[in-house]
Amino acid sequence: MSQVNVAESDPDEDSPSLPPLPVGARNYITPAGYARLKAELFELIDTERPKVVDIVHWAASNGDRSENGDYIYGKKRLREIDRRIRFLTQRLELAEITDPSVHHGRDQIFFGATVVYLVDGQTERCVTIMGIDEADSAAGEISWVSPVARTLLKARVGDELSLVTPQGVQLLEVLQVRYPAPPD
Repeated sequence: MSQVNVAESDPDEDSPSLPPLPVGARNYITPAGYARLKAELFELIDTERPKVVDIVHWAASNGDRSENGDYIYGKKRLREIDRRIRFLTQRLELAEITDPSVHHGRDQIFFGATVVYLVDGQTERCVTIMGIDEADSAAGEISWVSPVARTLLKARVGDELSLVTPQGVQLLEVLQVRYPAPPD
């Protein structure tokens, strides 16, 4: 009689996370983005994790753990926190801090640029090219590895570029390029 060993998987391991870095790519990040990730890491390590550990310890001391919601939720939250700590630690180790203010006054597009461009001569859009771990699409920020950013990189004001999309080719015209001013 043969037995099949089925490996138990942690259901939390399949939870969504940020996309992996492209193979061989650097993890460019702005100084502000690096500081935010580092602050989140220290907040998790110094504040949130100890609080949850105390809750789990208290809940475990109450006896039956199988029906103890505080214990079950606390253990799950600890796994989430530990996973995020590992992720942030790895990303910060690979981070290459790049200050976009060194390009202040230039009209060529590099990492950290805020670009105003025209799509097919009709729609004006404004995006800021940021790091993978810090880009926030709701704030008009895109990752430097996104198709739009890769198309825009190294272009200059006045350049017309072709962006291949699932809907077809779009013509992008670069109208303006800005960088943050250097710190004083």
